[in-house]
Amino acid sequence: MSAGTGSPPRRVLADVFARTRIHDGALVLGAALSTALLAQVAITVPGSPVPITGQTLAVVFTAAALGPVRGVAGQLAYLLLGVVGLPFFSKGASGLAPVLGPTGGYLVGFLPAAFLVGLAARHGFDRLPWKAVPLFFAGQLVILAIGVPWLCVAASLDFSTALQKGFLPFLPGGALKAAIAGLGMPLAWRLVRTREP
Repeated sequence: MSAGTGSPPRRVLADVFARTRIHDGALVLGAALSTALLAQVAITVPGSPVPITGQTLAVVFTAAALGPVRGVAGQLAYLLLGVVGLPFFSKGASGLAPVLGPTGGYLVGFLPAAFLVGLAARHGFDRLPWKAVPLFFAGQLVILAIGVPWLCVAASLDFSTALQKGFLPFLPGGALKAAIAGLGMPLAWRLVRTREP
């Protein structure tokens, strides 16, 4: 049940552990590193410039764990660290090219997805699998919704072709990642034994 007007906001998982700004910073950096690590789990999609990666799993899971502000900060740190030269993007890529190229919209989409998933988690939608799985799938749809139009422009594709190359191949993996995160987050809540009325 979501928090009502005038009610104190629910805690997210990170609130159990974060007591200082240093803790917050460590959690944000952890989100960035998790996204970078799962970016290296990449499967090439034939005919598409966009690979299937584990990044979106990291985006939705860390956003739910950290909440909207820290979740966005984690993804912003990920993008900035990749742009300045760390091999954080898919297949160890770095610099501005991945952000300005065909994959850029997906990367930029991490920010609103992290905010929306984190906000929903702040209202308790990550506590039960039947709420968490649709939430995490919706978060990935946000990323795809930004990525596909960007792909159209950057790769000079018509919208139908962009859907074929940059949307449809990612739905099965998105559903699987949503299920993993949607089962994992409620389990994490059980493990820390943090429950609210």
